[in-house]
Amino acid sequence: NIIDLDGKSISSGFIDAHSHNDWFAVKNEPQKFFEPFVRQGITSFIAGNCGLSSMGYEKDTPHRDKVGAGLFHNDNATGYYSSCEEFFNAIDNNNPLNIATMIGNCSARTSVGGYDNRPLTDDEEKRMMTLLEDGLNEGACGISLGLMYEPGLYSSKAELRKIAQLCSKHNKPLSAHARALSSVSMSYASPVGRSHILRAMDELVDVTKGLDVKFQYSHAIFIGKKSFKVKDKLIEAIDKMRENGVDAMFDLYAEVCGVSIITVIMPVWYQAMSKADKNKPFNKLKFKVLANISKTLLGFGFSDIVLAELGEGNEQYEGMTVADVAKKLGMKEFDAYCHMCEISNYKGRVNMYQYSTPEIISSLSKHPHVLYMTDSWVEEKGVQNVAIHDCFPKFIHLSLNGTGDTMENTIRKMTGAVSDRYMLKNRGYLKAGYYSDITVFDEDTMKNATPDQFKSFGIEKVFVNGKLVLDGETLDSTTFATSGKAMRV
Repeated sequence: NIIDLDGKSISSGFIDAHSHNDWFAVKNEPQKFFEPFVRQGITSFIAGNCGLSSMGYEKDTPHRDKVGAGLFHNDNATGYYSSCEEFFNAIDNNNPLNIATMIGNCSARTSVGGYDNRPLTDDEEKRMMTLLEDGLNEGACGISLGLMYEPGLYSSKAELRKIAQLCSKHNKPLSAHARALSSVSMSYASPVGRSHILRAMDELVDVTKGLDVKFQYSHAIFIGKKSFKVKDKLIEAIDKMRENGVDAMFDLYAEVCGVSIITVIMPVWYQAMSKADKNKPFNKLKFKVLANISKTLLGFGFSDIVLAELGEGNEQYEGMTVADVAKKLGMKEFDAYCHMCEISNYKGRVNMYQYSTPEIISSLSKHPHVLYMTDSWVEEKGVQNVAIHDCFPKFIHLSLNGTGDTMENTIRKMTGAVSDRYMLKNRGYLKAGYYSDITVFDEDTMKNATPDQFKSFGIEKVFVNGKLVLDGETLDSTTFATSGKAMRV
């Protein structure tokens, strides 16, 4: 067949460099979870990020319900796939888009030790490391760390160093959701002194020092207005790692907000408590004092936390900020926040703002060692993340309007550079012998569109493994359902 694409631009299919869609690839009806992504030109994902892979746990673990840290669940799935091999077999040619996955330290650690706030025993650590190495041997494209999620936040530097050494041994990337993404956080005892986001970066520098390892800093965001000023120092630290022999890079989305679990702002010691201990007056008061200090020092408050989903029976709060809920219920903001945590069984999902600014996104998008991503997923219920709609078209929009990187660099950072980083075989380029993942777009539409309208723009056609799945606005649902492949590395 000959298709007339006169006047259009053609690229290798876009690759989302930071995704969690491994959790949704195994749903009984996965198409709806992937449709928004293909509409923004995405054909492939690097999944399993932030330590929270949907696989990488012992089949008989008593903690299987805790894998996912409360943010992701195995509801309505075709089955449980504890190993990478089982996962890849389940999704290959049985899933809408292509997926490579990392293996998560949180998933493996949960499997052997639950959420206990303690060092692993020698036996538990050996089992965890075996799970991680098995994943790499079975085709995982790296290991991801989630140091703000249970139980990754209980990991010691020595434990993380062993994981980094494992990545070095297998020549596969180590990605990290750092312990803090703001100048002040609940991850460190003192709210004064060195910025917490830089302390968290110091830890990762130590973990990777002297290793021949590919290190990927996950989602360069700076939560709270007063965190924005440390942007340059964080990027300097990443650049310094490269000078010292670590192949360090970072990834970025074109959004000023992000999604997390409602407990992400809680201090480690408070998260580890039982519900009864959390409600003891002294413990709650101590948390409240720290929260108020952090709010003042950070420029981030309860008006920046939008409740996205709190579980059945709590739908009336969806779309409201914690500050809005406080007014509605006649409560103090902190008390309203604690109440929202309790009614969601500490598993609520939130959309958090003041993560970045358009100026920061513009600046960082031009860095030579950045990859583009969405860090988003479609939820069954509640308020969705805006990034599911037009994150990648926005990067092109920025380029065409002179505030992003060049067009050549922009396309590379969402295609070939991602493929090179994660060693995806025959992906990321329009070359003979490569898989025919192709995205066709209209530059005039891209340039002149108004982003953030909860829909994509400028994407004309998308081919996945040689199959035309999107033609204008029309999605071929039948073909789309099975067009994706497992990308073993």
